[in-house]
Amino acid sequence: MSIMKKSVLAALMGLVLAAPAAHAEITLGLIPAENTEEMIKKFEPMRAYLEQKLGEPVKVYTATDYTGVIEAMRKKRIDIAWFGPLSYVLAQQEAGAEPFAAGIRKGANSHTYKSIFVAHCDSDIKSLKDMKGKNVAFVNPASTSGGLMPTYMIVKEFGMKPEQFFGKFAYTGSHDAAELAVKNKTVDAAADNDITYEKMLKKGQFTKEENCVIAESAPLPGSPLTYRGDLKPELKAKIKDAILNAHKDIQVTGYGELSHYAEVTPADYQMVRDMVKELGLSKADMLK
Repeated sequence: MSIMKKSVLAALMGLVLAAPAAHAEITLGLIPAENTEEMIKKFEPMRAYLEQKLGEPVKVYTATDYTGVIEAMRKKRIDIAWFGPLSYVLAQQEAGAEPFAAGIRKGANSHTYKSIFVAHCDSDIKSLKDMKGKNVAFVNPASTSGGLMPTYMIVKEFGMKPEQFFGKFAYTGSHDAAELAVKNKTVDAAADNDITYEKMLKKGQFTKEENCVIAESAPLPGSPLTYRGDLKPELKAKIKDAILNAHKDIQVTGYGELSHYAEVTPADYQMVRDMVKELGLSKADMLK
């Protein structure tokens, strides 16, 4: 190789080595609790805010079911994820997810919410016992308010699993779809939560004369924002600080109408682990 070629090659190598490293990309995963497009739109202010605060591109990842987001974190395709309480517990086991914040609804002083059973108001279903033998829909096996808690309520009340207690039993995939199935009388009743119910009622997607709440659960810990446990500690600290202080700079958004985010820890979700244990559910039961 000539001296000139060696010089040119050395110069090029120097430019490559001196070039700034490419920016990392942070990926935020969202479980499909509601309509996917609507959820992406709702989380956009938070995504943009995080991008600004972290100084790195932040993109959103969605999947067709809860399991897809858990699996994406396990494979390190996402760095931050919004889970429900149960899907977080599963993601902790499968992917090392760590909860750090949950949204506080406007006018509330805690991050809790409730699972509810809804029936069409002109039906003969006025209580849980009236659902025996009926066509009932839950949301997803990995949903807390649309899977775990309603299952727990039926088992504790009647000593039977939902598929034994109901005449016909299915999953709709999202909370919105469960409510619409009741409104359209595709099912006799469905499990949902008070956040989605109030949101859809406010938007006029059904009326109180169509979808009636016939039962509600004890308070559940709020849906957490989590990050992968193997992220660098300094990145975790930046993410947590940004989310917990976001309300000082923007109108925060997320699941429900929120005023701000509050810090949560794994201990906040012990009741969910206890329900899983009491029902004797396996990972396979919840990751169908």
